Amino acid sequence: MAQMPAPILFAVAPALAGERLDRVLQAMLPQFSRSHLQKLLEQGCVALDGRPAEKNSKPRAGSIVRVTLPEVREIALPAQEIPLDVRYEDGDLLVVNKPRGMVVHPAAGNPDGTLVNALLYHCQGSLSGINGELRPGIVHRIDKDTSGLLLVAKNDFAHTALAAQIKAHSLLREYRAVVIGHLKEQSGSVDAPIGRSTANRKRMCVTPQHSRSAVTHYSVLHSYRGYDFVSLRLETGRTHQIRVHMAHLGHPVAGDAVYGSRKDETGLGGQCLHAALLGFVHPRSGEQITIESELPDYFAQFLSKLKD
Repeated sequence: MAQMPAPILFAVAPALAGERLDRVLQAMLPQFSRSHLQKLLEQGCVALDGRPAEKNSKPRAGSIVRVTLPEVREIALPAQEIPLDVRYEDGDLLVVNKPRGMVVHPAAGNPDGTLVNALLYHCQGSLSGINGELRPGIVHRIDKDTSGLLLVAKNDFAHTALAAQIKAHSLLREYRAVVIGHLKEQSGSVDAPIGRSTANRKRMCVTPQHSRSAVTHYSVLHSYRGYDFVSLRLETGRTHQIRVHMAHLGHPVAGDAVYGSRKDETGLGGQCLHAALLGFVHPRSGEQITIESELPDYFAQFLSKLKD
């Protein structure tokens, strides 16, 4: 049965006065994705000082913003008994070690068999609904061919708090990757905005146009002939961020046919990228929690091949 959530009311902070309303919403409501907030604006669900607002509206300090959320409908996705590698779980959240090749949420071409379908079965429907019907519980995501740790919220309280940590760049996300060639510096940062490519809408790219800020920190763990084994820490979390930033440096992730060479000479059949560490403050207890994941077989075998 559909439920109507309570509207969200807030006064615009002085620091945000004069900013476009869509940016004000992103700053004040980090629990919602940018696309979801844009849809709310387009659907007339946002009012400014009692009048329907547009994304270009520029509120004054103290202006009252009212966001009317649409009905939360029951999820029509099937719960499927798919094995999960759960590394942490309590009443508010869980951390799953996703295998390579598993899609996170249903989309065109992948209607089921996804992590979300598995979570619906595992959690018996107890998942947050902030991100809409197609992504229940998903706080952040990783690509199909990226393995590793993924944080899942069981309720809206946990989802809101964890999303705020991502927004504040306080949630730790570390990856391991093998990149082609040798990075110029043993450690460094890539601060380059990422947006959708105008030449290919399925790809992202470094661009100043219609983009969002993106920062990746990296360090070389070991060098092999023709490859570097690197650790990467996300400060932001844009789509394909690590893959785009490494390709931008001229050192795409090994096996990445989208941002590297279409001819996969590695035999990996996908990018050699693993989400190895998650660190966050528990939204209810305030405890600092750190979860680590060992390198999966495909990754370890590729490193062994490089050593030989």
